[in-house]
Amino acid sequence: MAEFDRLAVKPGLPPMEAKLVDALPDGGGWQYEPKWDGFRCLVFRDGPDVALMSKSGKPLGRYFPEMVETVLAMEADRVVLDGELVIPVGGALSFDALQLRLHPAESRVARLARETPARLILFDLLFSKETSYLDAPLELRRRSLEIIYTAERHDDLRLSPCTHDLEAAGRWLGEVGASLDGVVAKRLDEPYRPGERAMLKVKAMRTADCVVGGFRYAAGSREVGSLLLGLYDEAGLLHHVGFTSSIPAGERAALTKRLEALVAPPGFTGDAPGGPSRWSTERTGDWQPLKAELVAEVRYDHVTGRRFRHGTKFLRWRPDKAPEQCRMDQLEGEARAEVPAAAS
Repeated sequence: MAEFDRLAVKPGLPPMEAKLVDALPDGGGWQYEPKWDGFRCLVFRDGPDVALMSKSGKPLGRYFPEMVETVLAMEADRVVLDGELVIPVGGALSFDALQLRLHPAESRVARLARETPARLILFDLLFSKETSYLDAPLELRRRSLEIIYTAERHDDLRLSPCTHDLEAAGRWLGEVGASLDGVVAKRLDEPYRPGERAMLKVKAMRTADCVVGGFRYAAGSREVGSLLLGLYDEAGLLHHVGFTSSIPAGERAALTKRLEALVAPPGFTGDAPGGPSRWSTERTGDWQPLKAELVAEVRYDHVTGRRFRHGTKFLRWRPDKAPEQCRMDQLEGEARAEVPAAAS
C-alpha cells in the first residue's frame, strides 16, 4: 500500500465542512462558490501513487478508475486537492449514476466508467510540491489552485467558479435553480480547517404539493410517524415519490385519527412504497394506503429518478388544491451538467 511519504498532507485527513445557515453572509471578506451535488473527494497524488478519499475517509479510487487515470496524467505530480466528483448524464448531473458506481464487481464499475465517465470539480488546494497550504488563507490557496489548474488539459477536470460578490452568489441561488445544491461561503482570510464546519452553506430549497397516498405508524406506536407522498404522471397514475416525518408531536394523535378514517387500498396506483430502495432514511416496512384526498405542501432539496432523495419538510395542508393537480411536472430535476460562469 502506498505510503505517500513525500506528502505532508496524507490520506485520512478529514475535509473541511460547512454549517447550514438560512442566508449568505455579507460584510466583505467572503468567497462564494457553488455547492455541487456529488461525492466530496480529496485527491492525493505522490508520483505514481494516487488515492481518492470520500468525506468519511473511505477510498473511492476503485469505483472511479477513470479519475485515477486522469490524476496520474496531471502535470502536478505531488499534490493534494479538494473537490467534488460528479457524473453528467444526458445534460444533467446524475446522483443515481454516482451511486451505481459503488458496486463490488470490478467489471461493472469498469463498464460504467466507460459509459458514464466522471468529472472532478476542484475548489481547494491543500498541498503542492513541498508546500502545505493548510495554514494558508483561502485567498492564497485559490490563487495557487488556479495556477495549477491552468497547466492541466483534461476535459474531466474543472475549476469551480467563485465570486466575492454577494449579489452574484444570490443569483446562483435564485436563477440557476436545480443545477446546484446551493452556495457555500468561505472566509478569504482563514486557513483550511480539516474536520471543522468552518464554511457556511445555503441550500437551494424548493416546494411541491403532494397527495398523501399512505402513512406509516411510528416505531412502537399507534400514532403516525410519516406521511407517504405521491404525484400523478401523464397517464394519471399516482407514484410514491417520498415521505415527510416532520409532524409536530402535539398534532400526531388527531392526525392519526384523520388518516385512519381514510384508509383504503390501493393508495398508490403506480410506483408504491415497500420495494428495494437506496434511500436509507426511509423504512420499507408496513404502510397504510389512503384514499387520495389529502394534499400537503412540502419543502425538498433534491430529486433523483422522480423521487425526493431525502425526507421532506411538511409546510402546510392544501385543502384548496385538488389531488389531481399534484403532478410530476412540479419537480425540478437533477442538476444540469454545465458549470455556471464565475462572476467578476
